Amino acid sequence: MDSGETRTFTVAADDDGIRLDRWFKRHMGDEVSFNLVSRWARTGQLRLNGKKAGPGDRIEAGQQIRIPPTDAVPERSARPQRPVDPLTDDEREFVREMVIASTADAFVLNKPPGLATQGGTKTDKHLDRLLVGLEEDEDQRPKLVHRLDKDTSGVLLVARSARAAAFFSKSFSGRTARKVYWALVVGDLGQDEGLIDAPLAKQAGTGGEKMHVAEDGQAARTRWRVIDRAGTRAAWVELQPLTGRTHQLRAHMAHLGHPIVGDAKYGGAEAFLTGGVSRKLHLHARRLKIDAPEGKPIDATAELPPHFAETLLTLGFEARAGDNMPLDRPDPAKSPEVQARRKAAAAKTARKERKGERRNRGGPGGPGGPGGSSGSGGRGRSGGRR
Repeated sequence: MDSGETRTFTVAADDDGIRLDRWFKRHMGDEVSFNLVSRWARTGQLRLNGKKAGPGDRIEAGQQIRIPPTDAVPERSARPQRPVDPLTDDEREFVREMVIASTADAFVLNKPPGLATQGGTKTDKHLDRLLVGLEEDEDQRPKLVHRLDKDTSGVLLVARSARAAAFFSKSFSGRTARKVYWALVVGDLGQDEGLIDAPLAKQAGTGGEKMHVAEDGQAARTRWRVIDRAGTRAAWVELQPLTGRTHQLRAHMAHLGHPIVGDAKYGGAEAFLTGGVSRKLHLHARRLKIDAPEGKPIDATAELPPHFAETLLTLGFEARAGDNMPLDRPDPAKSPEVQARRKAAAAKTARKERKGERRNRGGPGGPGGPGGSSGSGGRGRSGGRR
């Protein structure tokens, strides 16, 4: 097919529920880069069922993906999709054993560490593939609505239907879902609790696989509280992400100088403890509370994986001490006082900009200045305010 023609692809059943950028990586990874997909989205050329689409949109089986003409996409982009192997009996049993709660709208899983949430390059074993093992109706395949890092364990919500998935996705994007993580970090934080307000951006040279604190990054806030301490060696902390950035908790704790135990990516060699403590990542999604489409909210708690539980025992911590913090404390960034300060700052910035515009109109090249219009009044201006 000529690369100058518009192309349309139909989403297959085994791609149901994945992100649009993941679809391109699976099926056109050698021909279409993420930057190109993003550019198509920014210019309104990328369409999903006729509507403008973004790289992060989730797709459904049967939907039509339209991509614009481009010389960057060679003919072989229309190659057939790779078949997906059916689940074995062991795999079906494995995913069913993860279920810790079930409602009319969702399954709640306790994801083990080491299992990727979604597939990718060289990642064939992942939770998204296993979800067919929870299928109770061939027309209603369970759908992911959020994710955990491969080495992070704990609560993961899976919607039973597309309708429920849309509802839950709005709860996560609107920050009405409340999440609590447990982590073991290196050293003593000094204070008992605090709020990390540090924007995050992708770190150059890492292929987008690592984040760092940057002034021009996306807003990121994490509330933390010390549950217990092992002297100055380590601290067991509770973390509540108030935003949902990639690797937010890991990057924020490393930024404080207290990386999560086992997190070599953000803490390097300093992220490991001696004395028989596991080298696995000690980050666990302990609890999730979220409204449901019908009925009362879902409130689920996931037990620790063996390596984390063993470490708590090794350091002399009591696991039951960690479940005492209320979930519903308000986000400090949304308090009336903070909102008022932000509005005042925005108004001050706007006044400065207007003052600068007035100076520019009277300066060189502006109306009334050298090189400007010699006419008088508003009729002497060559153009209006921009």
